[in-house]
Amino acid sequence: MTTPNDENQSGDPLEGLDFEPSKEAFDVDEPVAEASEPVVEMTELDKAQAESADRLNDLQRLNAEYVNFSKRAKREQEAARARGVEDVLVSLLPVLDDVYRARQAGDLTGPFEAISEKLTGALSRFGVETYGEVGEEFDPAKHEALMHQTSAEAESTTVQHVVEVGYRIGDRVVRAARVAVVGPEA
Repeated sequence: MTTPNDENQSGDPLEGLDFEPSKEAFDVDEPVAEASEPVVEMTELDKAQAESADRLNDLQRLNAEYVNFSKRAKREQEAARARGVEDVLVSLLPVLDDVYRARQAGDLTGPFEAISEKLTGALSRFGVETYGEVGEEFDPAKHEALMHQTSAEAESTTVQHVVEVGYRIGDRVVRAARVAVVGPEA
């Protein structure tokens, strides 16, 4: 048995001592750095797969951009078409009003009647509709009341006389019908 004072042959002064370190000696308040992942070289296949995934992401993004562009272009094209039809209709309103008045007076006969029918048919292909008839319920969103009378017999406000018919394209009113109305007494 050796004692601490004895010279040991390895030269280690702690050799042979019954020494067990305490747990407190290893408790440290600082966090222990975790081992970093080992550096792994990418193989050619891994590189190709990563590049392929990047290209696929780029392609999907470009495809989504194209689909959005296509939808937006179609909406803009439809809006431009609607504006064009509306512009043509607005420029033809004086002519259409004259045709309406001639029809009401019974002066629209012969070839002029055929021309009137062709014009009306052409406009209807583009969604142009006329409205405003005697007896219709008055709607301030669709009618412009130029004159208003009251009557004890009237139950609601209705169109009594159409001065100029109204025109709409679909649900959009291009020109309100100009009318004279009759309503109940207050």
